[in-house]
Amino acid sequence: MGSWISSIVRPEEEAGGLGDLPESCVVEVLLYLDPLEICRAARLSRAFRGAASADFVWETKLPENYEYLMGLASGERRPGKETSLCKKEIYARLCRPNPFDGGTKEFWLEKSSGGICLSISSKALLITGIDDRRYWKYLPTDESRFGMVAYLQQVWWFEVNGGIDFCFPAGTYSLFVRLHLGRASKRFGHRICSSEHVHGWDRKPVQFQLSTSNGHRILSQCYLNKPGSWILYHAGDFVVDNCNAPTTLRFSMTQIDCTHTKGGLCVDSVLIYPKGFRQRKVSSTSM
Repeated sequence: MGSWISSIVRPEEEAGGLGDLPESCVVEVLLYLDPLEICRAARLSRAFRGAASADFVWETKLPENYEYLMGLASGERRPGKETSLCKKEIYARLCRPNPFDGGTKEFWLEKSSGGICLSISSKALLITGIDDRRYWKYLPTDESRFGMVAYLQQVWWFEVNGGIDFCFPAGTYSLFVRLHLGRASKRFGHRICSSEHVHGWDRKPVQFQLSTSNGHRILSQCYLNKPGSWILYHAGDFVVDNCNAPTTLRFSMTQIDCTHTKGGLCVDSVLIYPKGFRQRKVSSTSM
């Protein structure tokens, strides 16, 4: 469908008889297109332009619980309040990063599919020893959407826990943890990475655990062995059946072995994407 719409998009004066199509017929065509294709099709003719702004079209692209999401994006205490925006404007609003919980979490819609994505910063995680600067400290960086990461210098007991209650649209989701071995910085405009504190991760795998309020529980593990790059470590998948009830997620990441220390790790965030959403530099874990 994408190749079809790109092949016929051309200025209105060259579109010929397309301008004569009834808008009701155009709407039926647009229902089969994804949001980006709808925006491109709006350039075909006046009929396409009018249909591409119709609430009826964009409501089919919005998540079923878009009113809840709009309330959350607007900071409403009780998400779900009606808005005066048209459905196309609502879709565009939800595609932006929408911070909540004091800016420690964000959600947004993936533009081409309308799937919900969510990010939880290191500030919203429970990190054992985070208040002791001998072990951990927060570092400002432009490599995080939150502008800051938690950096582990050295510790015996590595444990990170977190959770969220959120009304996800029905579907299957994947949870990732974004990690970086080594400390990145810039010198003379060039990115450099220090591995000074990186040690201990080859001795034992990191254990990931994910559980949900509807009974899903996943255990997995993975060695951290790719210094110098941000990697998304796949902790597991979960299924949501009811978008109107909050799903409670609990997740953790541990490497507890007091026979050796470990260090040199940046913890940025936990990310949740619709399953199958393509991301760069993803590392799989073993169950």
